[in-house]
Amino acid sequence: MSKAGERAYRTIKSRILSGDFPPRAHLKEDNLTKICGVSRTPIREALRSLSADYYVEIIPNKGTFVTDWTSEDVEDIFNMRMLLEGYAAQKATRKATPEQIQELTTYCDNIERLLSQAGFIDVDAFLAENHLFHRKLWSASGSARLSALLMRLVAQPVVARTAIAYTHHDISRSNEHHKEIVEAIVAKDSTWARSVMHSHIMAAFQVYTRNFLANLD
Repeated sequence: MSKAGERAYRTIKSRILSGDFPPRAHLKEDNLTKICGVSRTPIREALRSLSADYYVEIIPNKGTFVTDWTSEDVEDIFNMRMLLEGYAAQKATRKATPEQIQELTTYCDNIERLLSQAGFIDVDAFLAENHLFHRKLWSASGSARLSALLMRLVAQPVVARTAIAYTHHDISRSNEHHKEIVEAIVAKDSTWARSVMHSHIMAAFQVYTRNFLANLD
């Protein structure tokens, strides 16, 4: 994708996640060129990528529309993530190197420092550290195929939107799960690691339910 296409992708994605472009909204190229400050070609590049990531649907002869998620769609996404990330955590108890375990611990410590700061927590900083933790865990599973599947799954708007809605309490609980997963990996206890990851993802599902699910269907 061109640099202009990447810029348009980020702008449109941000508008979708914020709710400025609600589900089923018709995204017209003329409007998007003005909003993103680019020509039609980068807009079309961005829309193709957003379609691949399930943010929009491109319907021939009708146009491009923001994807409309049903409650069943959302539940499916979280269940798939629970199963795949649980499996990744399980594999990491056998495959993780000392260096990977140390990196996972570092991400937990970084989030803990964010939580200890006075005032509002830097949610963007949390999202960055959280993303690094999960990507490192996938890598520690030793399975490139599993990592690729999870990368595609967590790129979807349901997952991204959930993390943005986290409160201080949600972030604190999330990081306690992270730390316990690391403990389970150190202990080489695959059942423990998988179980905590399942709880971690289901807690995220409850955040989504609390903030967004009532508006679906």
